[in-house]
Amino acid sequence: MSQPPKDMFERIQAAKRRISSQAHVTPVMTSGTLDKRVGAAVFLKCENYQRVGAFKFRGAYNAMSRLSEKDRKRGVITHSSGNHAQAIALVGRLLGVQTTIVMPQDAPAIKRAATAAYGATIVEYDPVKSTREKISHDLKSKHGYKLIPPYDHIDIVAGQGTAALEIFDQVESLDALLVPCGGGGLLSGSAIAAKGMNPTCRIIGIEPQLADDATRSFQTGKLHTVKNPPTIADGTRTPSLGEKVTFPLILKHVDDMKTVSEAAIIAAVQFLFYRMKLVVEPSGALGVAALLSGSVKPQGRVGVILSGGNIDGPTMKMILDA
Repeated sequence: MSQPPKDMFERIQAAKRRISSQAHVTPVMTSGTLDKRVGAAVFLKCENYQRVGAFKFRGAYNAMSRLSEKDRKRGVITHSSGNHAQAIALVGRLLGVQTTIVMPQDAPAIKRAATAAYGATIVEYDPVKSTREKISHDLKSKHGYKLIPPYDHIDIVAGQGTAALEIFDQVESLDALLVPCGGGGLLSGSAIAAKGMNPTCRIIGIEPQLADDATRSFQTGKLHTVKNPPTIADGTRTPSLGEKVTFPLILKHVDDMKTVSEAAIIAAVQFLFYRMKLVVEPSGALGVAALLSGSVKPQGRVGVILSGGNIDGPTMKMILDA
């Protein structure tokens, strides 16, 4: 297994400077009710207020802004079920780069519509019959596109880590940071950033029980795969962590991994909506789900990254009616 570069904290600091003119500094919100229920001071980093409604804009802008002029002219391709797709499409529009996105047929309608609205060319595929990685690699070979994958990429990880740098700027100290985990870009970047700011801060990745590949990989030290997990948290349906970048970084910098049930995820989205007036997609609510369900027993000052808010009306209605 190849090892990522050792200067990742410096790369995250550079990414923060690089994206500062384009990315929002998202707010940190608190809830006395939440603090009382879990027995800790909880600080929610609201990436649902980031451009495209998710943290993914950070990594996409950092990676695409570093492309050579030659690569920009080639155009960019990626594969994503939604948030990374939207981010690449928007950054492509901002930088004048043609983008092509490989998306599953069952991608959330709101994410597909936004991706198209930003000007990307969408290539649909059936996840039962093929893999998004194979399709994007085939198109890359055929057309000469530059591939920017959703998480297993140094510049993507560095960009995502800027969310954790910001929360330390905003709340000064944290004893723990809870981070959703799909492919591991946000978790690995946040872990490096948080440890760089406070080496004693515990970093805990949160996954759905139905999509626990990263948790099993973390516990065993061997890369596990879960294909097409039937979780409501669509942003975590990635089959595995990234072998080259995110898996080794998570093994090195993350302190623990926990999983949450589908019922806990739904309860967390409901709590954020009704008690805090926040629209958060299921993947983004994993940290709150871990706190409310008791999967994580918090102490002291706890940060939680709400990774995104892109949820369509029918899904939100189903959750609120549950």
